[in-house]
Amino acid sequence: MYDRILVPTDGSPAADAAVEHAVTLADRFDATLHALYVVDSTAYSALEAGTDVVADALEEEGREAVSRIAQAADDEELPVIEAVVSGTAYRSILEYADEEGIDMIVMGTHGRRGLDRYLLGSVTERVVRSADQPVLTVRHAEDE
Repeated sequence: MYDRILVPTDGSPAADAAVEHAVTLADRFDATLHALYVVDSTAYSALEAGTDVVADALEEEGREAVSRIAQAADDEELPVIEAVVSGTAYRSILEYADEEGIDMIVMGTHGRRGLDRYLLGSVTERVVRSADQPVLTVRHAEDE
């Protein structure tokens, strides 16, 4: 049923909360786990100087984040593919899912409500609304 499961990460505790679920599903369905980090180019595109330093730091953060997911998959002897890409987060996740033939996306959500959610937006919410694949969201409350 699920051969390729994508777990995007931003390295946050909310994203980490989704990893356990993704690993469990990949183990259950004997699937390959795809760990994806998006270096969000919109986060540093307005800087006039030092963009290379910021981009390099974000790429390193991404490599570390997907490496933690790979370790969790390795602990369960699951095949894992690590990827760090640049772009707009939700678009890059959707593009990756389509290009790699992903069967399911597992994502964390920060558990924000009301005005915070409205003002900050949500990558997860955009993926849920736009993805052709099923998306499992794993809630992580900010207070926890």
